[in-house]
Amino acid sequence: MKTTGKTSKGLGLTLLAAVLLLAGCGDKKGSEASESPAATASATSSAQPSTSAQPENPAELQEVTLVLDWTPNTNHTGLYVAQEQGLWEKHGLKVNLILPPEAGASALVANGKAEFGVGAQESMILAREEGLPLVSIAPIIQHNTSGFASPVDKNVKEPKDFEGKTYGGWGSPAEQAVIESIMNVQNADVSKVNFVNAGSADFFTAVKKGIDFEWIFYGWTGIEAELRNEPVNMIYLTDYSKQLDYYTPLLMTNEKTIKDKPELVRAFLAGAAEGYRFAIDNPEAAADILIQAVPELNAELVKASQQWLSPKYQDDAPRWGEQKREVWSGYGDWLKENGLMKADLNYDELFTTEFLPQS
Repeated sequence: MKTTGKTSKGLGLTLLAAVLLLAGCGDKKGSEASESPAATASATSSAQPSTSAQPENPAELQEVTLVLDWTPNTNHTGLYVAQEQGLWEKHGLKVNLILPPEAGASALVANGKAEFGVGAQESMILAREEGLPLVSIAPIIQHNTSGFASPVDKNVKEPKDFEGKTYGGWGSPAEQAVIESIMNVQNADVSKVNFVNAGSADFFTAVKKGIDFEWIFYGWTGIEAELRNEPVNMIYLTDYSKQLDYYTPLLMTNEKTIKDKPELVRAFLAGAAEGYRFAIDNPEAAADILIQAVPELNAELVKASQQWLSPKYQDDAPRWGEQKREVWSGYGDWLKENGLMKADLNYDELFTTEFLPQS
């Protein structure tokens, strides 16, 4: 999404392109906004925003900043729930949600200008290679929901069908490496794919200009395609590579905040976890909260997206926000195998589950 309510190429992918550019691995930013938006006025009273959590003395609240990764969407619903329902306030915090600068949230969080940020594993791990002291404190979604989408009339149903087709991207080496990885599973030839830079055009514009497939997040662009009656075939990365099942998006902070203010991190995550648990259990009411906070969003898209995404926040994990070392090392190994990362990182330093609520 270049602007609120518009689609783009695929959540978390923008940050990857920005970091690749910073690292000299890519020549253009590009990607997508996560997933987004909606609700119904018929929510039950038990699912309505709570006001009981408001503190007796708001002046005692500690004010912190959370910078988003993109314009507000359903990846962020739990954060807006936490803000609206006073879930952070009851833990002593006033959390200000702000939009990111052009280069994304990583720099602001790394240098302490924002205590927390929304990022993605694919960009954060490369930022760590560049020396930015970022640490993941909780994935927002448990599994990677991105993949390659194409209009159904293109008949692209599996990676081998990419042969002879045109891919529209943003010019990063990571794109070709990902496509080659999943094509290799079917012994298909990536040299038969025509790679073009689609620029800032959204998916729907690009396919009308000769693009056969693009990298998107189904929970936003795919849902929008359904609503527009322009259905797509999806090829999910996770169906063809365990290493590409990385955390995107996630919540992050920096090493100094963890060292100097551990209770701040714990309080922030306590409120965020409550917000996402509410969104898991009450997708319609949670979508209403997001729509009320950001009324310029497409309400129909938000509602449909939230219904699709809410079960995926926690998915098969024992609790929301859980993360595993094998996911970090798996994707890191993939980056090294494909020449996109040279450093040997200590993956245990890249994430922590220490501050997650126990239930």
